[in-house]
Amino acid sequence: MTGKKEKASEKREKRLQEISLLRTIPYSDHQRWWSEETIAVVTGANRGIGFEIAKQLAGHGLTVILTSRDTSVGIEAAKVLQEGGFNVDVHQLDILHEESISEFTKWIKEKYDGVDILVNNAGVNYNLVSGNSMEYAKQMIETNYFGTKNMIKAMIPLMRPSAAGARIVNVSSRLGKLNGRRSRIEDEALREKLSNLETLSEELIDNMVSTFLQQVEADTWQSGGWPQKFTDYAVSKLAVNLYSMLMAKQLSERPEGEKIYINCYCPGWVRTAMTSWSGNVSAEHAADTGVWLALLPNEAVTGKLFAERRELKV
Repeated sequence: MTGKKEKASEKREKRLQEISLLRTIPYSDHQRWWSEETIAVVTGANRGIGFEIAKQLAGHGLTVILTSRDTSVGIEAAKVLQEGGFNVDVHQLDILHEESISEFTKWIKEKYDGVDILVNNAGVNYNLVSGNSMEYAKQMIETNYFGTKNMIKAMIPLMRPSAAGARIVNVSSRLGKLNGRRSRIEDEALREKLSNLETLSEELIDNMVSTFLQQVEADTWQSGGWPQKFTDYAVSKLAVNLYSMLMAKQLSERPEGEKIYINCYCPGWVRTAMTSWSGNVSAEHAADTGVWLALLPNEAVTGKLFAERRELKV
C-alpha cells in the first residue's frame, strides 16, 4: 500500500511540475480573446483558491470582481490585489441568500453592463481528513449545490455575447462522480438515469439530494447506497457536476455569438483553511485548471469535469 501511495505521490508531483511549466508559456496574441474590458466574477474570493483564481485572472489582464460573504474581509483582500497593480473590484455576496444575489446582479448590470466569466468557487466542507459526520449535511447541500445553481441562473442573463463565448467554471471535486473509486452511487437505476443526458433533469438532481437529506434526517443514509467517504460533500459536488452537464446541453442550443461554456474542475486536496492546511496542493496550483478553463482560446469545451488540466469522467 505504501508503494502505491508513493507512486501516486510521484505521479502527482510530476504532473504539477508539468503544469508549472505550462503556466510559464504566455498566451499568443491570437489566443487572447480577452482584454481589460473582459469581466470575470469569482465567488468566495477573499482567501484560498478563490483569491488565487482572482489573482491569476487579473494577472492575465482581465477585470476581476472579487466577491466575499464578509464585506470588510472582501475589501481587504481586494486591496492586496489592487496594491499589486491588478484591476480588481469587490462586492459583498452570500450565495445562500437570494436578496444578496439579486443585489449583486443589479450592481453588476448597472456598473459593468454584464459579465464574461463566472467562477463559482464559494463552498463549504465540514468534514476534514477522516471525519464523515452528517451534522452539517443540509448546509453543505444548500451552499455547494443550491447556492452554485442559483448563481448560475442569476448570472446567465447577464453574460455578454461574444465570438469566444462566455464561460462558467465551477470549482467541484472528483468525489462527485457516479462511478468513482471512492465515491459511487450504488442505486443502478438512479445511476443510469443520472448518467444519461436524455433522462437527466434538474428535477432528478434535486430529488436525489432531497432523498439524501431525508435519509440523513432519518439516520438511514448509510444503507442508502451513497458514497461512504465525505458523503455529504461528495453528494453536493455530484449534484454540481450533473447540473453543469445538464446546463451545458441546454446552453449549447444558443446561437453562435451567444454561446456559454460551462465546466467543472477538481482542485485537489488543497492547503487552505477549508482543509485546516492539511492539503498536499498549494492554492496557486489548485487555481490553475480553473483559470485555464476560463481562458480556453475559443474552444467549445463544455459539460466536462477536469483535474490538473485533464478530463475526468463523471
